[in-house]
Amino acid sequence: MNDTTSYTPPKIWQAPQSSGGAFANINRPIAGATHQKELPIGKHPFQLYSLGTPNGVKVTVMFEELLALGHKGAEYDAWLIKIGEGMQFGSGFVEVNPNSKIPALMDRSNPAKPIRVFESGAILMHLAEKFGAFLPTETAARAECLSWLFWQMGSAPFVGGGFGHFYAYAPEKIEYAIDRYAMETKRQMDVLDRLLAERKFICGDDYTIADMAIWPWYGQMALGRSYNAGEFLQVHTYKNVLRWAHELDARPAVKRGRMVNKVQGEPALQLHERHDASDFELKTQDKISA
Repeated sequence: MNDTTSYTPPKIWQAPQSSGGAFANINRPIAGATHQKELPIGKHPFQLYSLGTPNGVKVTVMFEELLALGHKGAEYDAWLIKIGEGMQFGSGFVEVNPNSKIPALMDRSNPAKPIRVFESGAILMHLAEKFGAFLPTETAARAECLSWLFWQMGSAPFVGGGFGHFYAYAPEKIEYAIDRYAMETKRQMDVLDRLLAERKFICGDDYTIADMAIWPWYGQMALGRSYNAGEFLQVHTYKNVLRWAHELDARPAVKRGRMVNKVQGEPALQLHERHDASDFELKTQDKISA
């Protein structure tokens, strides 16, 4: 390990004037709104306020899969929340999610009693139960599915806030931090690889919300799309995860879900906001015309 400057924590922590890094301008030790800003409301039963990060992709994939099954009541508007600009601290967003994190959902299918839902796992469960899809009802199968859903919710912060932050976004490379989180990320990938050696999908033969939750994080990492760290983590060695990742990547609803609220990468794969199914067709036409 390289020598690093020793640090002795003070008796009382105080926020630094500038911590550096990609998200330093929006980090703060307190909650609540920083400015008044109402959220837009579209015409559909569900209003999603999000960004095309892995947590956001979970929900847009779920909506697109529900619509592909013929659930017309799952129509949604997806509004772009630019977290780098602090839009998640607007008063309207904080009312939907006091924790100021994307995604946040307003279920307005009953206009007389709108329901707010925040945390991506909670949104997936809410939609699965509402439409009776992608969540087993048999007791043991349901428990297995929810166990893997919550495994993802508890594990992914090590990948994103841990490995991703120190490997890709931190203002300086800290060997101890990168080693610590790379080790845990690879351990988690191995957990999935062993599981998927015996199963087609995360919970067995059926595609569920557990797959939708895990794929945007670990599937895309296996496909080399996360943090430009594919070679570093040797993701090609997780053959079973790769098989599963490619299979989900080929699903039309997953392809559409990946595009929604996406603001980085290939422009042809970005649909900043989604307000109608025809938005995807218009995007394809734009690509052909270009």
